[in-house]
Amino acid sequence: MQSIIVSKNEANQRLDKLLAKYLNQAPKSFFYKMLRKKNITLNGKKADGSEKVVENDEIKLFLSDETIAKFTGEVTVQKVDANLAVLYEDENILLINKEVGMLSQKAEKDDVSLVECIVDYMLQRGQLTKEELRSFKPSICNRLDRNTSGIVVAGKTLAGLQAMAQLFKDRTIDKYYHCIVKGKVDTKQKIQGYLKKDEKTNRVSITREEQVGADPIATEYVPLRTNGSYTLLEVKLITGKTHQIRAHLQSIGHPIIGDYKYGDSATNQQMKQRYGLRNQLLHAYRVHFPKLQGACSNLSDKEFIAPRPELFENILKDL
Repeated sequence: MQSIIVSKNEANQRLDKLLAKYLNQAPKSFFYKMLRKKNITLNGKKADGSEKVVENDEIKLFLSDETIAKFTGEVTVQKVDANLAVLYEDENILLINKEVGMLSQKAEKDDVSLVECIVDYMLQRGQLTKEELRSFKPSICNRLDRNTSGIVVAGKTLAGLQAMAQLFKDRTIDKYYHCIVKGKVDTKQKIQGYLKKDEKTNRVSITREEQVGADPIATEYVPLRTNGSYTLLEVKLITGKTHQIRAHLQSIGHPIIGDYKYGDSATNQQMKQRYGLRNQLLHAYRVHFPKLQGACSNLSDKEFIAPRPELFENILKDL
């Protein structure tokens, strides 16, 4: 027999979901059979799996050690160099200044992404154990393209993940980006349109008219500096769709320099030769939190800024 005491990060989920994490090699039918036979109980009582567990609940597995071992997969952790640029950290969340070239999340099985770096960071500091990864994994709450730098919000606890995920879902967290675009931009604008993604090519297209399969988007920008040929913009994401800023600015004739997917090829080639630039100059510069209650109330009305990458700064000063 083994006993599981539900932790804070395991609470507020269905019993069968939690069992599936602990006994991740077992078919679902096994859980329900064992629950019916009272070989798995919740707080000493029969359960059907639909119950929502709370912190300190006790789950008893009246199973042999051999059976538990058979259905329990080994917890594996990728060893990475977690050299994270941490902007802010508390019990529940991390704010990280992601570097250019880092994946936000895995694309392939063997990829090392920001998520793996966060796990390693927490393991190294004793904030997490390998065994805890069996039922909970810290993760990110917003994604940036691989070659976009800047602020990524991560949840260290279930409470942090849930609170931040709700902010991004409700669009109540304000996200601002800096980018350098081709051409002169004189005035603040809010532009709208419709974005449609081609999954095969991983490209999006922007139209002014509504189309089947296209999502409405809105982007706001303010020019900060210009030399007549290039302009530094602060962009506020009102909606947050794949490649939205890059494609939306390109659609109005102001592509981001260094953007090899949506940008101007002649400009990009010039910047590559002159500065060695191989990525879009787009940086998630600032976030502002709304009034919050609960686990993340300490972040209420706070703002955080991520320094721009060195190459971004050098090009900006030169232009």
